[in-house]
Amino acid sequence: MLKLFNRERMWGRNRTSTSSMAGGHFRSNLWDPVLIVAQICTMQAAFYFCLGIWIFFLDVIGRFDLSLDQMFTQSDLGLYEDSGRTNIIAYSLNSLTCAFIMWYVVGRTKQCLDFAATVHLGHFIGCWVVNGYVPQTFWWWMTNGICVGLMTILGEFLCMRSEMKAIPLMGQKVDL
Repeated sequence: MLKLFNRERMWGRNRTSTSSMAGGHFRSNLWDPVLIVAQICTMQAAFYFCLGIWIFFLDVIGRFDLSLDQMFTQSDLGLYEDSGRTNIIAYSLNSLTCAFIMWYVVGRTKQCLDFAATVHLGHFIGCWVVNGYVPQTFWWWMTNGICVGLMTILGEFLCMRSEMKAIPLMGQKVDL
């Protein structure tokens, strides 16, 4: 029974010796579907949680009506009304917040675009299911396209800074 729950043994790998795997690379290149699905679910939940917080915060400041529809309807995005501009600001702030979460959850520069696009694809499907039709307004597509770009660029920047940190070779004993 224990053998079934020990993924490392079942898949023939040992996580403690990652430096000897794959020719001395820091990380292994093995595909772990459980990890990927967990990261996708975490990012999707963080996306909606943070978006809800930003919309709530900006609606309270702007004294707009609070509604869950602001997350999923395309009519609440646009530059022609104050509430539309507020929602665009909330989406932009959410993409910046999610970039920091992606830095913590994913931590890989090469995967930032994949996860940002997957989160927004999940949002697209959510909007489609809630409304019953594919979003058609220019501002919905423009807002989400820019948010994918912001989330990707900031996430890659943060992950690249972490990956490029110098590894101390001499001096005090460092626990890696």
